[in-house]
Amino acid sequence: MAMMKMKIYGYRLRALLSTSLSSSPFHSVPSRTFSSSSFENVGFIGLGNMGSRMANNLLKAGYKMTVHDVNCNVMKKYSDMGVSTKQTPSEVAEASDVVITMLPSSSHVLNVYNGPDGLLQGGDLLTPQLFIDSSTIDPQTSRKLAVSVSNCILKEKKAAEAGSLTFMVGGSEDVYLAAKSLLLSMGKNAIFCGGPGNGSVAKICNNLAMAISMLGLSEALALGQSLGITASTLTKIFNSSSARCWSSDSYNPVPGVMQGVPSSRNYSGGFASKLMAKDLNLAAASAEEVGQRCPLTFLAQNIYTEICNDGHETEDFSCVFQHYYSGKGERN
Repeated sequence: MAMMKMKIYGYRLRALLSTSLSSSPFHSVPSRTFSSSSFENVGFIGLGNMGSRMANNLLKAGYKMTVHDVNCNVMKKYSDMGVSTKQTPSEVAEASDVVITMLPSSSHVLNVYNGPDGLLQGGDLLTPQLFIDSSTIDPQTSRKLAVSVSNCILKEKKAAEAGSLTFMVGGSEDVYLAAKSLLLSMGKNAIFCGGPGNGSVAKICNNLAMAISMLGLSEALALGQSLGITASTLTKIFNSSSARCWSSDSYNPVPGVMQGVPSSRNYSGGFASKLMAKDLNLAAASAEEVGQRCPLTFLAQNIYTEICNDGHETEDFSCVFQHYYSGKGERN
């Protein structure tokens, strides 16, 4: 389960896609007609845990790929698979009709697009017809980058692991429709969210709700344990009543209650607490910027920051049950 964020840019266009634990966004600025048949050569930059899975799904779907990553071992792996590898983002752009990036932060995204040998170093003449950024960054950076891409010109004027991600897409609807088949090669669903930046907004709000839900469930289960009722019993009650939620019936945080989830394997795998903290930081900053009252956002932000500072940043975000609320596991 994972949420990813993705943005797409092209001539007079910008699109954002975001996926986190099961969802993702997309944004664009309208310009001209795009055709999905234009996207035969796909560039991919950022082959980490999420990016590599997305790239592998595109390979399985038959797309011709060109990739780049700062990790030389990862580059060698793809080269050994027969995939074209490039040393710089600009070289990827030259070989691609569409470029997808999946990077750790806003600074990484800006460097890959605007830095030395970046994707936009072609200046006024760009080969790719579409740029898709799937990184988790703030909506403001996404919108600024969309403007940068929209100021560029294309060289040609033609129209533009389980695959369980859902893409939340923001931008022009014609670009979304043209890119939909590409997106569905990497995930199971795509939802159009509106204008530029809305994909990032959807991703941030989704993960905010997910974090608060996990904290609420963990708090209730830990309290129940302290008052003498087992977490497994409470879970059965929650899942058959008004307290039912994804965190209780699909991603239970109590070790021993549910198999196949991070809590059943010492909170390994899943969605790291440091990534949840990052998304909550984005949510908090966005709330402050627009003056929206979000007390639970800041409380969740503080809790996950504390969890990370205590050395649990790589553990799944459901570990708050054990490391913050001191909840106990149950024997199978």
